[in-house]
Amino acid sequence: MTDHADDAVRDRGIGPVTDRVAVLSDVHGVLPALTAVLAEPDVQAAELIVLTGDIAAGPQPVRTLDLLGSLGDRAVWVGGNCERELVAAARGNAVPEPISAWAGTQLRTEHVELLDGLPKTATLHVRGLGEVLFCHATPRDDEEFVLVDSPLGRWAEVLDGAPDTIVCGHTHMPYVRLADRRTIVNPGSVGMPYGTTGAHWALLGGSDGPAIQLRRTHFDRASAADAIEAECDFPEVAEWTRFYLREPASDAEALAVFTP
Repeated sequence: MTDHADDAVRDRGIGPVTDRVAVLSDVHGVLPALTAVLAEPDVQAAELIVLTGDIAAGPQPVRTLDLLGSLGDRAVWVGGNCERELVAAARGNAVPEPISAWAGTQLRTEHVELLDGLPKTATLHVRGLGEVLFCHATPRDDEEFVLVDSPLGRWAEVLDGAPDTIVCGHTHMPYVRLADRRTIVNPGSVGMPYGTTGAHWALLGGSDGPAIQLRRTHFDRASAADAIEAECDFPEVAEWTRFYLREPASDAEALAVFTP
C-alpha cells in the first residue's frame, strides 16, 4: 500500500496513520525474553507496541505486567484466552492449565482489572499497510486454530468481514501468508516459541523497506531458565522451563497437536 492509500485512510476519517508498530504476542510471563525484545532499537523506536494476547500466563506474571504497564500509552493491549484464565484463577475459579491457575493467584487487583477489561481486537492504520486488525487467535474467537497451511476456505470462514491485513498469534509459530487477497501475519511467540529458538516479534509499517518484517531476538535461554527457577515458586517450574526454554517443541510437533 502506498502513501496515497495512507492519505485515503485519513480522508475517510477513520483514525491517524501510525508509522511503525512493533507486535509482541504470547509473551507468557517470560521476563528475560520480553526484556530482550523491548531493548531492540526498532522496538524502542516504534510509535506503538501492540500486545496480541497471552501476555502473563507464565512463571513471571507480575513483573511482566509491571514492565509492560510502564510503556504507558505506547502499548496497545489485546486480550487472549490466557487473560480470561488468569482472571478466572484470580477470582477463585478453576482453570485447566496449571501455570495459569498459579499465575492468576499472583496478580494484584489492578492487574486483574486490567486483564479483565482488555478488548478482543484492536484496529490501527499503519503506514504502508492501511487498516490492520490485531487479534489473538482469530477476530471472532481467541482460542481457535488457523495455521500457515490452513486451506483458503478455512481462512475465509474465520476472517469474514476482516480488513485486508490481519495480525494474529496463539500458535507460537511465525509466518506471513496470503489468503484470497488478505495478508495474515503471525509474529510468533516472545516467550514460548515453537520450531525455532529466540524471542519472536514483528515490525510493521514505515515508508522505507518492507512493511512487514518478522524478527527474532536471541537471548540466553539457559540463564533465563536458571533465573526463573530460582525465583518462581510454581511447583512445576523446572518442568515448565525444560519444555518451553531448555528443550522447546519443534514446529512439526506443535502442528501435529494443533491440526484438526
